[in-house]
Amino acid sequence: MVAIIDYDAGNIKSVEKAIEKLGREAVITRDPDAIVSADHVVLPGVGNFGDAMQNLTRYGMDAVIRDLVRFRKPLLGICVGMQLLFEGSEESPDVPGLGILKGRCRRFPEKEGFKIPQIGWNALHPLNGGDLFFGIPGGTYVYFVHSYYCEADQPEEVRAVAEYTKIFHASVQRGPLVATQFHPEKSGDAGLRILKNFLEMES
Repeated sequence: MVAIIDYDAGNIKSVEKAIEKLGREAVITRDPDAIVSADHVVLPGVGNFGDAMQNLTRYGMDAVIRDLVRFRKPLLGICVGMQLLFEGSEESPDVPGLGILKGRCRRFPEKEGFKIPQIGWNALHPLNGGDLFFGIPGGTYVYFVHSYYCEADQPEEVRAVAEYTKIFHASVQRGPLVATQFHPEKSGDAGLRILKNFLEMES
């Protein structure tokens, strides 16, 4: 069973549908026992970093996520779900993130010809042998919606980059903890392959 953490974030249903399309049972829940007992867990999200972190804390999901990391449960953060794993974000500078991964989230610098937020398809460049990207060739297009990007302090944890006004970290991994700034559930066949790779990860 795959648990999708419910903390009033957007985009949860599309994640559920993508997982079910791959033939796996998915449940949207904030029940700690259901989350911890799941085979795989997804932390989705779109929206404001500060609001998302506040909701995680209000529902006690911050402690549950730390337990998942400690138990080495396969956990996938998506978009804001990736950003929350870091120490903080320029979007909400007074709100600390979970701090599981070292680094912060930055706003894209302005650049002529580019609109912020980035909304749409962009080429992905896997590196460092990330488990999510088995069978995904460099230059594969995936779907992004974001104004902020994560800047990981540990370069060995970066598993993919993309470029939009600058080269940025598009995916990270530490053991069974993985995260993507893009939305695999909205990235067509390539996104389904990435989700399938995650669902095949073991603790």
